[in-house]
This record gives sequence, C-alpha cells and structure tokens, in this order.
Amino acid sequence: MTKQIVHDEVQDVVTVEGLLFFDTAGKLQLRQDYFSRPQSHLLVDRLMEVIDRSSGDVLYRTPTLKGMNLGGALRPGEGEAHPNERVIRLQDGTLVLLISHIHGMNGRQLVIRLGYSMAPLQARMFQFLLVLLIAIPIALLIAGAAGQAIARRALSPVEEMAKRAEGITAKNLHDRLNTSNPDDELGQLASAFNHLLDRLEQSFDQLKRFTADAAHELRTPIAAMRIIGEVALEENEGNVSYKEVLSSILEETARLNETIDALLLLARAEATQGGRETQSWSLQSVVNEVLGLLEVLSDEKGIRVVQEGSYVSNANIRADRGLLRTAIMNVLHNAIKFSPRNGVIRIAYDGLAPTRNAVQLYVQDEGPGIAEDEYEQVFERFFTSNSHETATFSGTGLGLSVAKLVIERLGGSIYFDHLAVGARCRIELPLSRDDARTNEQFD
Repeated sequence: MTKQIVHDEVQDVVTVEGLLFFDTAGKLQLRQDYFSRPQSHLLVDRLMEVIDRSSGDVLYRTPTLKGMNLGGALRPGEGEAHPNERVIRLQDGTLVLLISHIHGMNGRQLVIRLGYSMAPLQARMFQFLLVLLIAIPIALLIAGAAGQAIARRALSPVEEMAKRAEGITAKNLHDRLNTSNPDDELGQLASAFNHLLDRLEQSFDQLKRFTADAAHELRTPIAAMRIIGEVALEENEGNVSYKEVLSSILEETARLNETIDALLLLARAEATQGGRETQSWSLQSVVNEVLGLLEVLSDEKGIRVVQEGSYVSNANIRADRGLLRTAIMNVLHNAIKFSPRNGVIRIAYDGLAPTRNAVQLYVQDEGPGIAEDEYEQVFERFFTSNSHETATFSGTGLGLSVAKLVIERLGGSIYFDHLAVGARCRIELPLSRDDARTNEQFD
C-alpha cells in the first residue's frame, strides 16, 4: 500500500514540475487549470511546499496545508535521492508521507515537497478493522452453523447405519446395511459389515441345522429303544426274543455312541486352532497306524491296500496327531465300507509345487462312487445319500464332516475328484517347516 502511494506521489511530482511557473512579479505560482488534466486529479488532496534551495525561503505552499510547515527547514542533501521519501507529522498531528525532489527553474534550484496525508488511510484502516471486528464474529457464527449442518448431513449415513446395525439381532440377521455408493469409505465399511453379517447368518443357519439334525439323530435311536423295550415287556416272550431285543438295544446304543463320539470330535476340532502344534509327524506313520486299526474290517472283506509314492509319504506334518488320525480314519473307513469284496484301495502320496509347501494324500476305492450332485453335500453334517447303492452303508453322516473340519483347521483341504468309477478323496496338508526344503527336492 505504501509503495503504491510513493509511486503515485513520484508521478505527481513530475506533474507539478510542469505546472509551476514564475509570474511577472517573480512570484512562484501553480497553474490552476491542472484540474482539466486527467493525470492531475490526484493533486487535489496533496500537500505541497516549494522551497528555494539557495535561500531556504518557502516560495509556494498549497492551501491544503493551512499555513503549516511541510517538513520544516531543508535537510542536507534533501531531494537529491530519488525517490526521497520520509514520514513526518504536521503541527496538527497529521501523519504525512513526504516526497522531496530538486527541480531547476529559471536558473534557480527549487526543492519540491509533495506529501500525502495518511489520515484517510488511517481512517480506512480503522473502518476496515471495525468491519473485521463486526464481520468476523458473524462470519464465525455463519461458518459454524454451516459446518454443523454440513457435518450433520455428511454423518447422517453413519447415524443411519448405526441405528440399523443396532436393530439387527439374531431374529433378523438377513437385514443388511444400505450401500448407496460402495466405492466410498462408508460404502466399503457397510460392505464389510454386510459380509460379516453374511458369515454370521451362515454360521447361525449351520448351527440351527446342526442342532436339528443332532436332535433328530439322537431322538430316533432312543425312541426305537423305548418301543423295543415296551413291546418286549408286553409280549413277555421267551429268551430268544429277549436276546433279539437286547441286540437291537445294543445296536441302537452303539449308534448313539457313534453319534455322540462324532459330536465330541466336532466340538474338539472346532476348538482347535491350527499352527500351534509343536511336534511334527510322518504322514505315512499316521496312515499305517490307521490301517492297522482298520485291518480287521479290510481283512473281513478281503480288501487289498496298495500304497504308492513313498518318497513323499515320509514328509512330516505339524498337526494334532489325534485329530489327524481321526480324519484319515474316517476317510479310510468310508473307503473300506463302500468298497466291494476283494477290492483294492489305493493310497498315493504326491508333493506339490515348492511354493505350496504341502503334500497330497489320495485314497481311491472301487465302490459305487458319488452322485454328481452330492460331491459337496457329502461333507455336510448328518448327510446321507439317497442312492440305493450307498444307502445300506450310510452311517451317522458325521464322518466326512469331522474329516473336513479337522483338515481345514490344520490348514489343509479335502475334496473328492470326479470319477466315473469309484471315489477318490484328495487331502492336501501343509508340510512342517523342516520338510519344506524336502518338498523342493521332490519337485
């Protein structure tokens, strides 16, 4: 601002130099027609004083000074520098920005002092400060209200999501949060919450089905035992009938024990967290142990067991040995159960790529196989096939469910390959860290 005033005053000094003249009486005058010049309109409010440099006499003083001195006596070298500005205070206390300049005229050196009163600038600054003092609180109030309204509008989806989330209970797990824009942060948060609800709803549905299936599986044998006992008491038949009744009761009791054991294994497997085992086991040793336990069943049917890929079979698995043995036993027991007499069960071991650090175990039988639409269902709890070929061999429907749960908790996977004849179960288990290098050599 001050630089602009100095620049204007320098321009005005040049204008003044063209307007000064000595009249016939030798008195310095200022031409009065400068108002007609567009570039001279700024001289109206200027303060000017012209001093003879040689004598120090004041030759001209504008009426705007009202007889007051503009800077007092000449200073040494005043006006020689360009621009030569300084701030002075008049006798009435007015601050003035003063420019001095030496101008030669009729063989005389004149010092032209041109000043600009700072009073208008101070008045404007005071007005500006006053406006700020009044406007700032009002602006802050308006900005605060606007910010509150904007924040309330921006957070309204969050408030709506919170209310909707609070209203979701076990009775309405199918409800979901609205995701108007799934790409923004709120949309991603709502999508993540909806995915969480999907998993919870799926778990609740599985728990409901499991409870219903377990109740059904336990109620049926108990009801059968009760009916058998009541009939036996009413008929009061001979010892042979009692033996048949007791056999039926023992058979149903064994079925109940099998179901309860499977439920306990499921509970134990669900409580197990893979990756915390400190000991590793040879996969083939576990398989051989299971084959030894099932030897009576396989010999009874004349089934021959063939193992292949022994160079991988010694790979170590870091897992809960008891649970792993149960999972493999369920798979091998199924293979023996569904194999025809004098059939062959092939057990093969295969290594995966080094990046997988896992080993695969194949168990293939020559039984009736799996229906095309039941490859996924065979791992569901209490699932029994509707096929006439397998219905007579069906048990509680928990064996493969236990195997799948255990294998997955150990960090592996289990599934059946699609075959035209027989069934081939494929189990993939992660190797222990020590055997990861061995797997690289096998590849």
